[in-house]
Amino acid sequence: MDEDAKVKWLIAELKTLRPLIPSAVQWSQSTEETFSVFRMLNRLQKEFGSRICRSYVISMSHSVSDLLEVLLLAKEFGLVDLSREISELLVIPLFETVEDLQRAPSVMEELFSTKIYKKLLPKVGEKLQPLQELMLGYSDSNKDSGFLSSNWEIYQAQIALQNLASRHDIALRLFHGRGGSVGRGGGPAYQAILAQPSGTLKGRIKITEQGEVLASKYSLPELALYNLETVTTAVLQNSLVTNQLDMTPSWNRLMTRLAERSRKHYRALVHENPDLVAFFQEVTPIEEISKLQISSRPARRKTGSKDLSSLRAIPWVFGWTQSRFLLPSWFGVGTALEQELKSDLNQLDSLRLLNQRWPFFRMLISKVEMTLSKVDLEVAHHYMTTLGSDKNREQFQEIFSIISKEYNLTKSLVLEITGKSHLLSADPALQLSVNLRNRTIIPLGFLQVALLRRLREQNRQPPISETMMNENDGGRTYSRSELLRGALLTINGIAAGMRNTG
Repeated sequence: MDEDAKVKWLIAELKTLRPLIPSAVQWSQSTEETFSVFRMLNRLQKEFGSRICRSYVISMSHSVSDLLEVLLLAKEFGLVDLSREISELLVIPLFETVEDLQRAPSVMEELFSTKIYKKLLPKVGEKLQPLQELMLGYSDSNKDSGFLSSNWEIYQAQIALQNLASRHDIALRLFHGRGGSVGRGGGPAYQAILAQPSGTLKGRIKITEQGEVLASKYSLPELALYNLETVTTAVLQNSLVTNQLDMTPSWNRLMTRLAERSRKHYRALVHENPDLVAFFQEVTPIEEISKLQISSRPARRKTGSKDLSSLRAIPWVFGWTQSRFLLPSWFGVGTALEQELKSDLNQLDSLRLLNQRWPFFRMLISKVEMTLSKVDLEVAHHYMTTLGSDKNREQFQEIFSIISKEYNLTKSLVLEITGKSHLLSADPALQLSVNLRNRTIIPLGFLQVALLRRLREQNRQPPISETMMNENDGGRTYSRSELLRGALLTINGIAAGMRNTG
């Protein structure tokens, strides 16, 4: 079926009282697994109440049918009561790629115009408004189009979705799928919340807290209280203070130009350069990262290929961080700013004004500045020259030159905009902290490269017993498992020093 036919059929099935799924049928394993999820949801809600597990997030939401399919299955397994117009399951779309973020308002417009869907939304507040929760993906949109473009698309999507919700008299709760690193939407929560468009929070926000962020923010009661108070304060401030600067047309047009130029330059390297995947595979510890027992999901999606599309966003950022490139958090920003200044030299004053007066733009620049301070191209070059294969040396050197040129350009223009002589000089405490940590993990980087080189050389050889290795070398030779364990320890150490993984 095409999308229109699917939506029509799903709505018809939602309205009927006839069961859709026969009970005495043998299903395939994947189908049975899907049904089992809904059976378990029903069982848990009956035992502990609906709040125990009420949110069903649909990753990679593209269309209206993606939500209606889940709602229909929820109805089949007793989670939706049509007679009372109640759904015990919140169906939450997750718009992740740039295209999905751009398409999100039209998808939600069609859903809000569907009477049966709107009736099943939970009611909140004194006015008993229907509540729609909606998740925004930072990771995949960044991997798809780069830092600047991703943040601007999410920003615009929030405004469009809130305007749409207001027209339909629906309370909107935006769920921000932030990761720990800047490349996945991370960074100081207070500034990030204040930088959200005015009128989009209305006292409601939902944020993911992942990985190492949990330990650094919530490991002690005092830390947890401080962070919760910080987030609460920022939400109240953003909700109560209207910032008309968000609606300045000339600033919005400037940001749109910057986002488009940044995206074009980022995609030219990441998606259109045929050697980039090999570069990433060889000069970062991506394969070794996939063997770490710390993640909730495999490093790659089940496609059987090792291309960029199959790689998940977390290991994508993690790999670049380990080798000190941190590319997803800043690449493309310098070129976008340079092209804007070439078109009009007076735009430097405009960019400085934006940095002073617009919280959103100031948040972008501060995140890029902080990330640039963690980049170490000398260490990164060591990864490339030591781990890169001879057959790709020329192509890899060309990619490194592109990255190096963009880094220097981005750094110089960020300093021009902030009016400072050194990165993070406006925040001496943070500058000292970053510099100290940068220096302590340099030895770990060199140790990691040495271990990775020896491990990969062994992996390319046929397996032989450890006894034979000792006889051949006349001394102690480490096994693959020992080399891998050492490499994984350096990965953990660098992650701790950088204060983020992916």
